[in-house]
Amino acid sequence: MSGPAQSFTLTADILLRAYSIGLFPMAESSDAATLFWVDPTLRGVFPIDGLKVSRSLARTVRSDRFEVVADGCFDAVVAACADRDKTWINAEIRRLYGDLFRAGQAHSVEVYEGGALVGGLYGVCLGAAFFGESMFHRARDASKVALVHLVARLRLGGFMLLDTQFVTPHLASLGALEIAREDYLRSLKSALDHSGDFAAWPVAQTMSGARALAGALGRCG
Repeated sequence: MSGPAQSFTLTADILLRAYSIGLFPMAESSDAATLFWVDPTLRGVFPIDGLKVSRSLARTVRSDRFEVVADGCFDAVVAACADRDKTWINAEIRRLYGDLFRAGQAHSVEVYEGGALVGGLYGVCLGAAFFGESMFHRARDASKVALVHLVARLRLGGFMLLDTQFVTPHLASLGALEIAREDYLRSLKSALDHSGDFAAWPVAQTMSGARALAGALGRCG
C-alpha cells in the first residue's frame, strides 16, 4: 500500500520516524521530483537465523575471492544500486540516505574484487532493526556475499530484525519470508526496544569469509 507523494522537505529525522512506524519512501523513477510512502500489506523479512546458503555460495564466501568491508563508500554503493534501467532511487533518496549515513543511521557493505567495487548493499539501522534498502552486483555472487557478511555482522551486533521490504524470488531462495503487516509491526516494536551494534565487527576491517559464513549461520562464538 502506498501513501500520498511528499509535498514538503523531508529530513533524516522524519525518515527515521517513518521507519519506526513501518513506512519507507520510494520514487516513481530516478528523475521523479517527489517521493511516496509505502506500507505493504505483506512485508519481506529475513529471519536473522534463517539465511539459506547454498554449497556453491558457501564455497565462494570461504574462498575469500572477494574483500568485504563496511561503510567505506556509502554514496558509491547507493549510486551503483540506482544504476539500472528502472529504479526507485532518485536524487532525493540519495540526499536523504546520505544524511542518514553521516548521522550514523545508515550503513553499507562493500564487496571488492581486484580493488574494484563489484557488489554491495545499503540500509538503515534503528534500534536492533536493519532495514535493507537495495543491493547490486557487477560480479557473480557479489551481492549474495554482501548479504552473508551483513547477516554475520547483524548477528554479532545483536540485531533482531532484518527487513527486506518486499520478497523477490531471488531473496526467497536465500530465506526471505513474507509476513503480515501486523506481525511485522510487532517484530519491529520489539526490535526498537533493543539496541544493535553495526560496528560490533569494526567496519573498516575485513571479516574473513570463513568467519562471515560461520557468523551468518550461527556457528561461531
